[in-house]
Amino acid sequence: MIPRKGDYGFDAPYVPISMVVGALPLLAGAVSGALRGEPVAALTMGVSGTFLLASAGSYLYTTRAGKLRAWDEILGGLALAGDERVLDLGCGRGAVLLLAAQRLSTGRAVGVDLWSAADQSGNALETTRRNAALEGVADRIDLHTGDMRELPFPDGSFGVVVSSLAIHNIPDAEGRARAVREAARVLEPGGRILLADFRFTDAYADEMRKAGLADVARRGLGARFWYGGPWAATHVVTARKPV
Repeated sequence: MIPRKGDYGFDAPYVPISMVVGALPLLAGAVSGALRGEPVAALTMGVSGTFLLASAGSYLYTTRAGKLRAWDEILGGLALAGDERVLDLGCGRGAVLLLAAQRLSTGRAVGVDLWSAADQSGNALETTRRNAALEGVADRIDLHTGDMRELPFPDGSFGVVVSSLAIHNIPDAEGRARAVREAARVLEPGGRILLADFRFTDAYADEMRKAGLADVARRGLGARFWYGGPWAATHVVTARKPV
C-alpha cells in the first residue's frame, strides 16, 4: 500500500460513538447482574455490549485503514498510464482522490463535494488541500464545490470516475440515479467507472446498464470494508463506457 501522510478523518463519526455509548451501560449491567447472582441477565447484557464494541471496532478499522487498503488495490488494478483525468464524486478529505493522484504524472485528479462534516469528520475543502500537500500531489488535483447530481463538466471529460461511500447520502432514489447518470455522462468512451457503497449498489448497477455502460459488475470488498459487520458490507460496482 502507498504510505499515507494525510489525515482522512472518520466516516459518519456519530455511528461508532453511538455504538460505544450503547455498549457501556450494557457491560456495566452485565457486571452488576453477575454480582447480584443473575447469570442469564449478566450473560445477555455482556454479549450485547461486547457485540456493540466489536461492531465499533470494525467500523473504526474500516474508516481509518481498511477502506484505504481496499482502494489502493482497486486503483492499482486499473494500471493507470498516468495521463488520465480521474473524477472522484464526494471526495471528502481526499482518501481516494489523493491515492489516484499519486498514480498520475501528467493527468489530473478532480474532486467534487458538498463538504458535509456530518458525513465525514472535519470535511472541508481546505482540509483536502492540506492533505494533498502532505501527500505531495497538490499540483495534480482540482477541487470543486458541487452536487454530483449536476456535475459542472462537459460530456466525456474523464477517463476514470470513482466514488466511495458518497452516493448513498443522496436521500431519494431518483437523485441517486441522476448521480449515476451524470457519472456515465462525463465518462469518455473507453473510460471506467467504479462506485463503492454499502447501500443501493444493485440500483447503481441497473442505472449503469440503462445508461449504456458495458461490463457492469458488482463485487464485495471483504471484511476490511465492513462498517460494523457484514450487514453493512461495502460493494463496488464497475463498468466501462463503450468506444
